[in-house]
Amino acid sequence: MKTQVAIIGGGPSGLLLAQLLHTRGIDSVVLERKTKDYVLGRIRAGVLEQGLVNLMEEAGCAERLHAEGIPHDGTVISYGDELFRVDFTEYTGTPVMVYGQTEVTRDLYEAHEKANGKIEFNVEDVVINGADTDTPHLTYKVGGETRRLDCDFVAGCDGFHGVSRQTIPLDVRKEYEKVDPVGWLGILSETPPVNHELIYANSPRGFALCSMRNENLSRYYIQCSLSDKPEDWTDEAFWQELKRRIPADQAAKLVTGPSIEKSIAPLRSFVTEPMRWGRLFLCGDAAHIVPPTGAKGLNTAASDVHYLYNGLCEYYENDRTDGI
Repeated sequence: MKTQVAIIGGGPSGLLLAQLLHTRGIDSVVLERKTKDYVLGRIRAGVLEQGLVNLMEEAGCAERLHAEGIPHDGTVISYGDELFRVDFTEYTGTPVMVYGQTEVTRDLYEAHEKANGKIEFNVEDVVINGADTDTPHLTYKVGGETRRLDCDFVAGCDGFHGVSRQTIPLDVRKEYEKVDPVGWLGILSETPPVNHELIYANSPRGFALCSMRNENLSRYYIQCSLSDKPEDWTDEAFWQELKRRIPADQAAKLVTGPSIEKSIAPLRSFVTEPMRWGRLFLCGDAAHIVPPTGAKGLNTAASDVHYLYNGLCEYYENDRTDGI
């Protein structure tokens, strides 16, 4: 099989790149290690900055985002019972959109399928060959069968544990990492948000965040010990601790309920360079990871996709290499 751009990773960044390239007539094949249901079952952040919204519009995938997403003009910062608001729209001219990453991925899958986009699931043993030549190709297995994909370029959208970053030789690659000594316990609950905007709370007991996915689905977080496990925290214990960390007037109106998802995320920052080696490009978590507290992961991945997409368009449409 042959394509112009081989994309490793069928998450939102890989799918977004594929869909954007499709709008310009550039062929791609997406290789995903898991199943579609597995990818759509991952719970991730849900704050989209304007750059990502613009890309979803350009990809023709923003209809449901605008219908169901919640625009936010700002956010609330608190310490103890003190609150102050940061007005995004006043200072930047644009709001952010609260819309779950799972829903972004679902919209991209739907568009990809309508466009008869090429994607292979349950892909194993991916090897990137000749990335430092003009004729790279991938080998991989599906159901025990070895396959080959020839391409012009490889986009590594396969995350921190993927093959793409590790393909860049160690004598070329530099990596920087900072691991924070705390975890971030998050729950998802079918309850109305405590506030119409996000609340970032600092308190003597530790950090907390009140977020949401929609009018009846809330996402809450509290700082916890790295040694904690989700099962150490009952729903009741979580709600009690959250109330202690947010302003009293917000705690008084907090609607609690059973959690439908509970997990602990370690907080770390990671950056690798270079993000290009020959005809291999890294996007998103394959190149950089930031703590989820700022909801920047998907947005920085979208920024990578923006520059790579435009560079590839310049290459194929104008025979120019400056963009890449």
